[in-house]
Amino acid sequence: MYLRFLASTGACSPGLVNSVPSPAYWRLSTLPRYMAMDDVERVIASCDATTPGGVRDRAILLLLARLGLRAGDICELRFSDIDWLNAEIHVCGKSKRSSALPLPQDVGDALLHYIRTGRPSAATPSLFLCLAAPHRPFADSSAVSMIVAAALKRAGIHRPRGRGAHLLRHSLTTHMLRTGESMETIGALLRHRSPETTAIYAKVDVPMLENVAQTWIGVDR
Repeated sequence: MYLRFLASTGACSPGLVNSVPSPAYWRLSTLPRYMAMDDVERVIASCDATTPGGVRDRAILLLLARLGLRAGDICELRFSDIDWLNAEIHVCGKSKRSSALPLPQDVGDALLHYIRTGRPSAATPSLFLCLAAPHRPFADSSAVSMIVAAALKRAGIHRPRGRGAHLLRHSLTTHMLRTGESMETIGALLRHRSPETTAIYAKVDVPMLENVAQTWIGVDR
């Protein structure tokens, strides 16, 4: 824009405007933010299991940390989505296609504990409800992000960005990749429709990248 101004005033040649290259942009070029698994466990343990709010929040955090659910998935969960007999939980997600995910023991125990002792009595099929009366489902996914942010603060983990539910989703994926899980397995758990979406997590596995990185000119290693 500055060169166009100069060209309009006759201060430079009009052809100089076209010599400025456009900024480069690569799709999926950003790195996902994540936490070490020890920090994830601290976040989960920060919930006070003696209070209804702590019981609810712990169940939500376990769903995010163990199954990589999105905040929207949490808001949409219904009692009918839990298959206790087959230890599965059914999630629709952004695609609105139902997917059956395995229900780990600790997640199932936390959900059952919440249903029995922490969930307010309300005539709604929604699983998670607000603590304050009238007890109603979450209005939107921001409520889940606020639960995660509060847990991070209690655990003493300070991050300038990435305080939402996706931080736990990214942390799970990074951990699975570093422990040898295949991209296909990770993509199936996260319900990615495209392998390219899952491939972004390969960039955070620094030890693996070091094995395939080419030597820089003039450097021994």
